[in-house]
Amino acid sequence: MGKLLLLLGICCLCCHRMTSVNLSDYVGVNSSSGSCAACVVVVSLVEQLTQFHNSTISASMEKLCNYLPDELHLKMICQNVFHYFGASIIKLLLHEINADVVCYAIKLCKQDPKQGVCHIYRYTKERLHKDMKKAKWIVKDSKDLIKMEALPGICTLKAVKWLCQQIEESLKKHIPLEDFDQDDFSDIPTFRGYHWRGRDCNDGNNRIYPGRRPTDWDKHMDSNCNGIWGTDPEDGVPYEKKFCEGSEPRGLILLGDSAGAHFHIPPEWLTATQISAKAFANLPLALSNELDWPQFSSYTGFQSSTIGGWTESLYLYLRKRNHCNHRDYQNIAANGGSSGNVNRTLKSLAREPLQDYPVVVVYEMIGNDVCNRASDTVARMTTPEEMRKNIMFTLNYLNSHLPKHSHVILLGLADGRFLWNYLHHRYHPLGQLNKDITYAQFYAFMDCLQISPCKGWMSSNETLRNITSERAMQLSSVMKEVSETVAFANIKVHYVDYPQKQVKKKWLKMGGEYWQLIEPVDGFHPNQIALALGAEALWHEVQKKWPEVFGKKNPYNEQIEKIFGDQGGY
Repeated sequence: MGKLLLLLGICCLCCHRMTSVNLSDYVGVNSSSGSCAACVVVVSLVEQLTQFHNSTISASMEKLCNYLPDELHLKMICQNVFHYFGASIIKLLLHEINADVVCYAIKLCKQDPKQGVCHIYRYTKERLHKDMKKAKWIVKDSKDLIKMEALPGICTLKAVKWLCQQIEESLKKHIPLEDFDQDDFSDIPTFRGYHWRGRDCNDGNNRIYPGRRPTDWDKHMDSNCNGIWGTDPEDGVPYEKKFCEGSEPRGLILLGDSAGAHFHIPPEWLTATQISAKAFANLPLALSNELDWPQFSSYTGFQSSTIGGWTESLYLYLRKRNHCNHRDYQNIAANGGSSGNVNRTLKSLAREPLQDYPVVVVYEMIGNDVCNRASDTVARMTTPEEMRKNIMFTLNYLNSHLPKHSHVILLGLADGRFLWNYLHHRYHPLGQLNKDITYAQFYAFMDCLQISPCKGWMSSNETLRNITSERAMQLSSVMKEVSETVAFANIKVHYVDYPQKQVKKKWLKMGGEYWQLIEPVDGFHPNQIALALGAEALWHEVQKKWPEVFGKKNPYNEQIEKIFGDQGGY
């Protein structure tokens, strides 16, 4: 699924010409439109901080930069940005020019004759024309803006070149960036490390990794990293054999999109009344995980959430059912993932057909086959014929690369009509202070810049929203038909509707409101609460229909806990 800001792909303030990294793949936008959106966010925050703290514009710029961590040179980058743009921004804001017009004046927004002026704030046609003309006059002699045209791309700067290269490498391969033994598992958390797939307990030996069948029942070492090894001194039987043999161990692998990876931009980053150094403390972590939080996700989450809500995941349920499954998870979801480009991530799947335990693969592409930012969005949607071809390609690949007795759960697409219905009249985090930016305005701004994550659902056009949902249902029907009519040698395929209705029902019963299940910044993705409730619903649905999918409960779980505690944690 598409991303909100090019800016937030490197830091909250680097909004000028990212030329070294192909960030269109990373954040789902082109650099020009992304820079425009980023600029509007930053200038709005500067203006709002000035208002909220009753300070000068210059002091607010300094305050915003000081909020950023020193790590990854984020504070320095921020200071450099304001060094070049600050004087012009101050001039324009002092003349009461709104942020979107400011960004056109300093040339971070480019006017497309076909599109007109994209703006997030409300204007009359006459006021917009007048402000654009006025802003251009104010900065017409700005030497800083002239100099900016000759500046190199930010990723060519020595301070951040390494970061750009790291991001690019991680994005291309979807495997851990630091993996000394090249077994596709790592002992560092980010850049596709153990936040994404189980931690490698020996990164110097490629025969030791999560999910493999144990070597000699792990008498002398923990070859599958589940924390169970050694022999019982009373009878000499290896603990792995005693506790895990016959328990049907299995792992959990997600093939998914940004919802599966758990894309999330903390609303505190864009809310003037909440923004602080504490709010930005997790920015380096977020950037090194592509603005995703797989460690809290619905499928492979294993840490307690620090971004609101709570963590529930299919992996945690699977581990609770059988402690021998400890650390056996892989989240190889990708921002922008769809049935048509899943082959980019399939190759990063790490499972040996003969050497490793079976797995449960969840195929979760809940929107990008109908979501795009094209002007003719319907023409760009995946057709039922294309969907069947794509699904069969993926299933044939899995059948030839997974151990026997593995299962694949095909998850249906979501119905995104509720996004507009429940959010359009509410205020976006950027509009909270002055009650001046609704989600309807935000959606229109993103669409105008052609960076909307989903033109079909994030639209005021009810007919278009209905057409998008109708196509989503058609594609879900294709997946269901394949699961019921096609058999494979090594895998069993099952279909489950996306648990949207169950999640809504449970949350309303808990006293919540439907809009509270949506990510507030992008107004599109399911948030932490929705993902936790979704994991619970999906687990129970599969258990009810196909109890063999997740295996039986291990009767030795208590003994494993008594001897091995948390099994080495994560």
